[in-house]
Amino acid sequence: MVGMLTLAVFLLVTVGTAALGMQLDGLRARALERLAPEPRLVPKQVDSPALIWRELVSAIGAYLPASSKDLPRLKRRLVRAGIRNPVAPRIFQGARAVATVVFGLVATAIAVRSGAGTSNAVLGVASGAAIGYIAPMQYLLWRIAKRQHSIERGLPNALDLMVICVESGLGIDQTTLQVAKELRLAHPEIADEFTVMNLELRAGSRRAEALHNLADRTGVEDLKKLVAVLVQTDRFGTSIAQSLRGHAEYLRSMARQRAEERASKLAVKLVFPIFFCVLPSLFAVTVGPVLTHLIRDLFPLIENM
Repeated sequence: MVGMLTLAVFLLVTVGTAALGMQLDGLRARALERLAPEPRLVPKQVDSPALIWRELVSAIGAYLPASSKDLPRLKRRLVRAGIRNPVAPRIFQGARAVATVVFGLVATAIAVRSGAGTSNAVLGVASGAAIGYIAPMQYLLWRIAKRQHSIERGLPNALDLMVICVESGLGIDQTTLQVAKELRLAHPEIADEFTVMNLELRAGSRRAEALHNLADRTGVEDLKKLVAVLVQTDRFGTSIAQSLRGHAEYLRSMARQRAEERASKLAVKLVFPIFFCVLPSLFAVTVGPVLTHLIRDLFPLIENM
C-alpha cells in the first residue's frame, strides 16, 4: 500500500513538473517571438525587360571595335549629356548597331512589300541603315543641346545665390555646395555639375583644375566665362562677390540682347508662313466668291453672244 502511494506521488510530481516545464517553454518561445524583429519578405528578383535590353545592348557594344580617336569624344559627349555611367559608351555603340540593323530590316520589309526594283530596294535599305546609324548620335546631340540650354537659363540665378553666399562669409567651395543644394529642384543640371566639382575638390584636385573640368564637362560658353572669372579672382585675390555680381549682370544683359535678336528675326521668319499659308487662304476667302459670281454670270453671257 505504501509502495502504491509512493508511485502515485512520484507520477504526479513527474507529470506536474513536465507540464510546468512545457508551459514555461511556451511562454519563453512567445516572448522571443515578440522581441524578435519582424521578418522581411524578400521578393523574388525578376529582371525587367529594360534591364535585359540594356545588358544585351551592352554585350553587343562590347564586341564592336571602338576607335581610340573617337572614344574620348564619345565619352565627352555622353558626359555633356548628363550620362556618367562607365559602361555608357558600350551601350551607345550597341544601341547604334541594333538601330542600324532594325532600320535596315524595316526598309527591306517595306521594299519587298511595295515591290520596288532592285536599285530602289538597295538604295532604300542603305538609307534605312544610315538613318539607324545616325539616329542615336542625333538623339545624343539633342540631349546635349537641351542640357546646355537648361544650364544657360539657370546660370544667372545660380550666380545671384553665389553672391549672397559669398557676402554672408562662405568660401567658394562651400558656396558651390550650398548653391547645389538650393538649386536641386529648380535647376538640377547646375546642381549636378557643382556637386561633381565639389567631389573633385574633396578628392584632392586643385580648385583651378576642378573649375576647368566643370567648363569642359558642360561645354557652355557662359559657364566657361564664369570659370575664367573665378580662376582670375582666385589668382589675383580680388573680390569674389563683386566679380560674381558683375558677371551676373553681364549674363543678364547678354540674355536680353539674345532675346531682342530673336525678336528682330521674327518678322523675317514670318514672311514664308504668311506667304505660303495665310495669303492663299485669304485669297480663297476674299477673291473666291467674286470669281464664282463672275464664272456663273459671265460665262452664260459669253455663250449667248
